Amino acid sequence: MKVLKIIYTLTITLVLFSCSKNEEQASLVTPVASPNLIIKFKFDPTQERLNNLGQPSVVASGNAAQSPIFNSISSHYLEFAPTATTQLGQGTILYHAPETTAGGTNAIDFSKSKIVAEGETFLSIPIKNITPGNYQWVRCSLLYQNYKINVLSSGVEYPGTLASFVGFRTYIGTHAIGNYSFPVNANRDQGYWAFGLNTVNYSTSGQAPAGATTVPNPIASTSPIPTGSCVVTGKFATNLVITGNETKDVIVTLSLSINKSFEWREINADGKYEPSIGENVVDMGLRGLIPTYN
Repeated sequence: MKVLKIIYTLTITLVLFSCSKNEEQASLVTPVASPNLIIKFKFDPTQERLNNLGQPSVVASGNAAQSPIFNSISSHYLEFAPTATTQLGQGTILYHAPETTAGGTNAIDFSKSKIVAEGETFLSIPIKNITPGNYQWVRCSLLYQNYKINVLSSGVEYPGTLASFVGFRTYIGTHAIGNYSFPVNANRDQGYWAFGLNTVNYSTSGQAPAGATTVPNPIASTSPIPTGSCVVTGKFATNLVITGNETKDVIVTLSLSINKSFEWREINADGKYEPSIGENVVDMGLRGLIPTYN
């Protein structure tokens, strides 16, 4: 009887030890992270320059343009669309930036916008949260651009930085360009801009004409966008397929054409932007979107 008790005690001890060991080993296993969809931006001055219908475009007669050097960008809205007939808002919406009525009518809240440089992650969401599907198109509503341009004054060319607001309407508190501060505290429609010289103490702001901002949409005939929005549309070379069973991150890069995307009306036809003689900004829209994925 004593022998049986000893055997029983040893058996229970071994079982408990084994369970404890397994639990300890299990606690040391690193959980497998859920794969994400990651969105990044690229700025390409050599990418084809398109018009509102997604067709090749040249600078309008009487105007001149620069390909700016981009510092950063922000988007208001991102969507994957399965086909060219998928209407805006009926695809898979990935992102919609905060909005506010602080300025009266509804507007994008600039204070809550995410601003990134080229190659930085703008959006990262678990793929498991995305509707599985076969996607042909990307819609990206742009909000804010910050880039370097050159201006001419009294025969001297100066480098400067321009902040360009191309969203449908943006509520702006106070925004800054370097050491220059621009208190707005109001809504600004698409086409508002502010500018500061980098080497000389000078800053100014203005408004491009209504409806003048180029927004390329190659599927405008089957899936139009609202007037005054900035929903640039681009097609994957090969459809992006989301199954929901992905085991690795999917990185989508949105390559934006900045090919002569800063455009003004010439007074002195020399191809130089000279605001001091009254040359006014007429267009700051991006000139095309090519999405790719890894």
